[in-house]
Amino acid sequence: MATNENATKELERVIEARDPDALAAHLDALPPDDLGYVVNRLDTELRTTLLSTLAQGHAHLAATLFEHLLDEHAADLISVLPPEAAAAIVDVMDSDDQADILTELDRKDAEAILERMDPAEAADVRRLVAHAPESAGGLMITEYLSRRRSETVANLLAELQANAKEYSTYDVQYVYVTDDDGILAGVIRLRDLVMTPGDRQLATILIPNPARVVVGDTLDQVEHFFDHHSFFAAPVVDAAGVLVGVVRRAAVERAHAEKADRALLQFGGIIGGDELRTMPTTTRIVRRLAFLCPNILLNLLAASIVAFYEPTIAAVTALAIFLPMLSDMSGCAGNQAVAVSIRELSLGLLKPRDVMHTLGKEVGVGVVNGVVLGSLIGVIAWLMRGGEWPMIGVVVGAAMAINSVVAVTIGSTVPLFLKRLGVDPALASSPLLTTVTDMCGFFLTLSLATTVLL
Repeated sequence: MATNENATKELERVIEARDPDALAAHLDALPPDDLGYVVNRLDTELRTTLLSTLAQGHAHLAATLFEHLLDEHAADLISVLPPEAAAAIVDVMDSDDQADILTELDRKDAEAILERMDPAEAADVRRLVAHAPESAGGLMITEYLSRRRSETVANLLAELQANAKEYSTYDVQYVYVTDDDGILAGVIRLRDLVMTPGDRQLATILIPNPARVVVGDTLDQVEHFFDHHSFFAAPVVDAAGVLVGVVRRAAVERAHAEKADRALLQFGGIIGGDELRTMPTTTRIVRRLAFLCPNILLNLLAASIVAFYEPTIAAVTALAIFLPMLSDMSGCAGNQAVAVSIRELSLGLLKPRDVMHTLGKEVGVGVVNGVVLGSLIGVIAWLMRGGEWPMIGVVVGAAMAINSVVAVTIGSTVPLFLKRLGVDPALASSPLLTTVTDMCGFFLTLSLATTVLL
């Protein structure tokens, strides 16, 4: 296969033939690095045909393909499949992937799929979707090996051998041991299991009181756990200590990456979730305009201040050079404060009520930085235009200094107010900060110039 473009065309040809075995063989022959590329290049109709065809005897392979799709896009594809085909594919996914995809569907479509899945699988999924997506409960899987402490080594080894094919998909590293009430008692390493006489009870070889996470722990808390423990996975327990699942390090790392991606999109003004260029153009246009249109209204406020002081700008044209500089520098200073506040909110180190505490910590930094930046820009303004307007350095420098304090004050506190109102701080903080600092910067510069220079 000479090029990725050729690979995509060849895959399209095989899909259109609608032969499940031929399609499965073709996908198996593709290099893993090419698989995600060519699948994401397909239009929605071809992806739907691809999955419908694979559902006929190759559901595991179809489930593997979803690893190359974002959850939202995977849900879009699942929703247009016949419920029987969708259920066949979802049924063989890992439980956390099942929950992620079905959570993205509307209730009616999700229930139609769940009703056609294996009852035990469907019950597990229903329990998982009840948890917050970015929590230990939302990230955990229910495919793990757990046995009572009274069971013998021989019985467990016999069952592992008898069901080797099923357990091979579990990524078994540990056996989790519980008491008769399901409360986590300990873990057993596989190497200890195979090297222990068969008549011994599991209770005699377990590692007691293993490190664990609680089902309601946030993503940040689970990340913190894995930062301090070099485990492949960790048991998840409820408030009573009952073992309810296992969360894998890989799932936590993936969730962290997805969260970072969402934050990047939001910061860039992409509203409504993930965006790829394979999505419908109309959807992409609407999502972007949802951010851009309100910004017109916000920026009109800043423009109105400039319009009010138009005579000042006409008289002191040099001010036009420095207004963009003041706007940009103040915005940068404010965004630093925004980033720190959002980070501390996500870590639980800051609460929406901590406004005065935050101000006490931030204003001092803003004052010092404002004086330094104001002095630098003031000197630059004087060197550039001081011969014509001797006091222009004072005007520009003072405006910069004051606006820097305003910027860090707003930047540090706006995320707290937005959080209290139930608005995502990562989404709304920057537009508000930019508009307010622009208005303040323009007003300070132009009003000072009117007073001092004219």
